[in-house]
Amino acid sequence: MKIKETARVVSQEMISEGIYSLTLSVSFADQIRAGQFVSLFLNDRSRMLPRPISVCETNPEKKTMRLVYRVTGPEKGTAELAELTAGDGVDVLGPLGNGFPLDAAAGKRILLVGGGIGIPPMLMSCEQLLALPEDKRPEKVTFAVGYRTDDTYLLDDLKRRADVLVSTDDGSLGTHGTVIDAIREGQADADVMFACGPKPMLRAVKTYCEEKGIVCYVSMEERMACGVGVCLGCVCRTTDVNDHSKVKNARVCKDGPVFNAEEVDLT
Repeated sequence: MKIKETARVVSQEMISEGIYSLTLSVSFADQIRAGQFVSLFLNDRSRMLPRPISVCETNPEKKTMRLVYRVTGPEKGTAELAELTAGDGVDVLGPLGNGFPLDAAAGKRILLVGGGIGIPPMLMSCEQLLALPEDKRPEKVTFAVGYRTDDTYLLDDLKRRADVLVSTDDGSLGTHGTVIDAIREGQADADVMFACGPKPMLRAVKTYCEEKGIVCYVSMEERMACGVGVCLGCVCRTTDVNDHSKVKNARVCKDGPVFNAEEVDLT
């Protein structure tokens, strides 16, 4: 169930150049599933549309959620979010989207693949996978994450939870290349992959999974307007006709953001 409320800022810090970690107190923290997102409304009413941000972590007992996001410029509104401090209020709508299918992990080797700002939801995916009842828990969880440089936000958080394969575009840390290069170099075995990141990365992940016979779920990144499936501003191409649209597309905010990779056209 979607809830709109005024959340309170517990803390906020810049954890890397232009990357912020924002912890908010929300009543629905215990309802959020890995891969879901929330919409944050800005105080600047000249920007009417909310900003969708994936959830990085939750603490159901404390009723908090952690969002890790990149400031992309004043025109995007994220610069205003970066000015929030403890005690401030911000209107939030969530949880939104469908999340990753954790039930597909039972007894399987899971590889969580993240690139850029697609890394934060992988942290929550790992936490929720490891918190499953023993008979539904994966056999093993491994991260494969890609950064541009050795400015590796969240890497320590990931390492505290599972083994991590790292790639960097400039070769300053880990494998020089893409996350797929890191996966091949690390000879990581997997039965199921969950992935979130830019489309070229998702395309490469899908191709790799087809090559290896791995079940793959991808979290799509598209520009959103309403965030609740009404405006059709965030459609992605699908391989089959969608039940809602009756054509080959789907709403990322409502039908996704997570899709079986076989269901979406990433070309």
